[in-house]
Amino acid sequence: MANMLRGARGHSAPTMPTTMPSASLRRRRLGSPSRINKKAHTESSRRSASSSASCEEGPLSALPGDPSIILNTNVTIPPGEKRALAKALSAAVASCLGKPESYVAVCINDGNADGMIFGGSDEPCALACVYSLGAINKTNNEKLSAEVARLLQETCDVAPNRYYVNFFDVPRENCGYNGKTFAS
Repeated sequence: MANMLRGARGHSAPTMPTTMPSASLRRRRLGSPSRINKKAHTESSRRSASSSASCEEGPLSALPGDPSIILNTNVTIPPGEKRALAKALSAAVASCLGKPESYVAVCINDGNADGMIFGGSDEPCALACVYSLGAINKTNNEKLSAEVARLLQETCDVAPNRYYVNFFDVPRENCGYNGKTFAS
């Protein structure tokens, strides 16, 4: 990273970019904001119309929200397999947490061979964080942990005793989406 500050002992600390991408660049990356917001609103309205009674009466974990998983591994995953793993993780998170897959986000950071060890060894390993608005509990966590272990073993040759997955129950006011929080 070119834009780094050096500390007194030679440690690096990333700095924030001094400029933000232009609006036209953001539109090229993300598509038209009005199209994105319209799609999200239409999807939200459709979901509300079809299940508003169950959402209001059910537990908070039944509401749509931010189920997401961030997976870090020292294994380099070929692009096609990486996409397949991302889709499999998305389905697993939705199924195990009882959330709509349309809200699941997956991020895989692979190939961190020089900067990732587990138990003092650089053998294949992984670290994952799962975030959700509700639905984080012993039963769901055990189901998802087992599914992550299976997928890591099949895709990355990471042994089940060479990964950690941490689960975080995110308060609704601490998760932003579509220009507001889920508490709004």
